[in-house]
Amino acid sequence: MSEIIILDNEQITVKYIPEKKLIHHTIHQPIDGQPFRDAMDAGTEALEMYGATKWLSDDRKNGPLSPEVAEWGFNDWNPRTIRAGWRYWAMVVPENVIAAGNLAPTIEDLYKLGLRVMVFSDLDRAMAWLDKMP
Repeated sequence: MSEIIILDNEQITVKYIPEKKLIHHTIHQPIDGQPFRDAMDAGTEALEMYGATKWLSDDRKNGPLSPEVAEWGFNDWNPRTIRAGWRYWAMVVPENVIAAGNLAPTIEDLYKLGLRVMVFSDLDRAMAWLDKMP
């Protein structure tokens, strides 16, 4: 499977997988603030440029986002990326985040904007779900 590396540094890798029309980011160590915004924006640009509709977020090694970045994500990045063609999002997070259940309101709000979101603790299961999406 060929991959196009969009961004790669010690904190995060963002790549495009043409066969799956998928943006995939992997966080290697906690990232927040402008570096996080820059990485997400690079992914959005690639999603639009390549006509991708799916995004796989491997956030297992990230910490919590600052309130400012979380607000930016919800109010700026999410709607902008949805307008660019994003339709399916598989999030891989630590199991304790899934158990906390604090993602449910966000997922419901994104569903209203037309984005289908599933949360996983296993990367292979997340990819398998995305593979089933059109």
